[in-house]
Amino acid sequence: MKVPQLDFAKLGGILPVVVQDAQSGEVLMQAFLNQEAWELTLREGFAHYYSRSKGRIWKKGERSGHIQRIVEVWIDCDDDSVLLKVHQEGGAACHTGYRSCYHRRLDGERLTVVGTPVFDPAKVYGGEAPER
Repeated sequence: MKVPQLDFAKLGGILPVVVQDAQSGEVLMQAFLNQEAWELTLREGFAHYYSRSKGRIWKKGERSGHIQRIVEVWIDCDDDSVLLKVHQEGGAACHTGYRSCYHRRLDGERLTVVGTPVFDPAKVYGGEAPER
C-alpha cells in the first residue's frame, strides 16, 4: 500500500492525531505522529506515536498491554492532521489508567474527574514514567 503523503513539515516533522473509539465515537486521546510512526501504524495496523518528551517512537500499549487496533484512518483536507478510529484493547487509552485521556471536566472553576480508572498505573509502570 502506498503511504499517503502528509505534510509533516508544517509543525517541524510531527502532526497531531486524534484517536477515537471506532464503535462508540468517544475521543480517547490526542497524540503526535512523525513519518516513521505513521508508516508503522499503517503497516502493522496498530497505533504508533512519536513521544515529544522522550524523542522516540512508541507503540500504544507496548508496556501496559492496552493497544489500539486501527479500524479506520481519516486524513484532514490540509494533509496535516489524522483521525484514527480504533478498537481500544484492554479498555484504557490513558496512561493514568482511565479509558480516555479526557476524563476531567471543567465545571465553572472546578475540575471534576469523571469515571474510574481501568488499571493502576503504579502496578503497570512501576516507578518509570509511561510515554506521553
